[in-house]
Amino acid sequence: MSANLGGYISATFNPLTSGVTSTVEYLVVAGGGGGGSNFAGGGGAGGLLQAAGFAVAAGTALTVTVGGGGAVQTSGSNSVFSSITATGGGRGGDFNQSGTAGGSGGGGGAAGTVGVTYSGGAGTSGQGFAGGDGKYVTNNSGQDPGGGGGSGSVGLTAGLKNTAGGGGTGTCSSITGARVLYAGGGGGGGYDGYGNVAGLGVAGGGTGGYASTSPATAAIANTGSGGGGGRAASGAGAAGGSGIVIIRYPANCAPPTSTTGNPQINFADGYQIYTWTSNGTVTF
Repeated sequence: MSANLGGYISATFNPLTSGVTSTVEYLVVAGGGGGGSNFAGGGGAGGLLQAAGFAVAAGTALTVTVGGGGAVQTSGSNSVFSSITATGGGRGGDFNQSGTAGGSGGGGGAAGTVGVTYSGGAGTSGQGFAGGDGKYVTNNSGQDPGGGGGSGSVGLTAGLKNTAGGGGTGTCSSITGARVLYAGGGGGGGYDGYGNVAGLGVAGGGTGGYASTSPATAAIANTGSGGGGGRAASGAGAAGGSGIVIIRYPANCAPPTSTTGNPQINFADGYQIYTWTSNGTVTF
C-alpha cells in the first residue's frame, strides 16, 4: 500500500511492515559561517555530525532545528536533532582580524603589516576543523586571507605567491541514497591589483571575491558550507549555506506517527528517509 506523508507521496510500503523502529541513523549539519569583508577570510562550515543506532522512544516528539547560514560577517546557527547539536560555522575574519571559532572555524583575514599573522578560528572536535591563517609574510608575498575550515579538513593558509587560502574539504554522505558533499569551507578573498588569486570554496562553499567584477559568492543552501571572503578595496563577503537534518531507518518499519516542518520523504537502498530544510518535529 502507498501513503501520503507530510505532503510527499511515498514509495510503496512493505506489506509486512513491522513495529515502530527503536533506532535511526542521522546526519545533522549546522549553518555555515559568512565570509568576512575587505581582504577577508572565508566562512567556516557548519559542524557535521552523523551516526547510526541513535535510540528513539515511541510517543515522544523529537525536535528538529535547521540552522541558518550566517550573513556576511556573521557566524552560522546550530542545527539540532533531539539531543544532537551541530555547532554553527565561524565567520571569516575581516582585514587585520582573526577568524571566529565554530563547528569549523572561519579563515583569518589578511594582515596589513609584514610578519603578522591572523589565525583561523578553531573548529569543534568531532564536527569540523580550523580555518586557515591570514598572513603578510614579506613585501613580495602579498597580503592574503585564509580559507574557512571544513568538516573534512582545515582551511588553507594564505600562500606565499599572492594566493588566498581555499576552503577546507567537506564530507561525503550517502544517507539519502545519493552521494552528496556537505560542510565545505569558503575561500578567502583576493585583490587583482596585487595579482592575488582568490581562494576556492569546496562542497558548496563560496569562492572568495577577486575584483569588482568577481565578488565573493555565497554557499549553496542546505549544505552547511561557508561563504566566500570579500576582496580588497572594501569588497563584501558572502553568506554561508543553511544547514540540514536527515534521518533514515529500515523501510519495513512503520512510518512516524507524526511529523511537522514538512520533511521530504523518500525511499532508497531499503530505507525510508526524512529530510528537513526547516524546523519541525518527528514522533515515532
